[in-house]
Amino acid sequence: MNTSYFVDNQDCFKHQACANVPSANTAFYPNRFDCPSQEGNSSVTPSLASTHVELETSLRKLAQHKMLQGDYSEAIAMITCLLDRHPDNANDYNNRGFIYYQSGELDAALADYNKAIQLNPDLAAAYNNRANYYAAKKELMKAIADYDRAIDLNPLHVRALINRGITYRELKLYNQALENFDFALRLGQLQGQAWKERGRTHHLRGDWNYAIADYRRALPFFPEGRQKQQIQTWIDEILSPFQF
Repeated sequence: MNTSYFVDNQDCFKHQACANVPSANTAFYPNRFDCPSQEGNSSVTPSLASTHVELETSLRKLAQHKMLQGDYSEAIAMITCLLDRHPDNANDYNNRGFIYYQSGELDAALADYNKAIQLNPDLAAAYNNRANYYAAKKELMKAIADYDRAIDLNPLHVRALINRGITYRELKLYNQALENFDFALRLGQLQGQAWKERGRTHHLRGDWNYAIADYRRALPFFPEGRQKQQIQTWIDEILSPFQF
């Protein structure tokens, strides 16, 4: 009854460097990097520098593809290659940490999230990702603190809002959980996930009519698969005592 499903925990900042990145349902990596200055290196022409940027962007996209295929070691190797070239790139530490997290190497993920935050204390995605690590470890108050920081840095961070709501629910602080889901719904992103988690919160505190209503709102947002099946199972749990 208490199983939680945290929202995919990497996101792309909405600035020009991210303009061509696919939606969050298909891509997790920001098309962003901080190249060191080329001043004083006369052998590097603007066209060559542009080629380097394009190659690095392609490598990030390929690493993301490998991760989605479950080839975590190859994806990690690609991001590590980028970090060898640009060891001060907080985004790539965050990206590699996310891949480690997906592969189950949680301690390695934490180390990379910490490094990303050290390099860029204003990187909201890294706080959200580190919070998910703490939540997985059941260090829920540490998770809340990092979600708070992510939302302070980016008040429209829908993933952090939903994840913080899930964590409040784990703490049985249902009103606070619902406030987070309500705000996420007002932002108009990841609505299926927000309806689902709000419904689960109503379900766990015994407000079954509200739960069923939210579950039914969530269903159209999901394709056939695990999440849709889970929502239907929860609906059936509520309705089964009344079926004769």
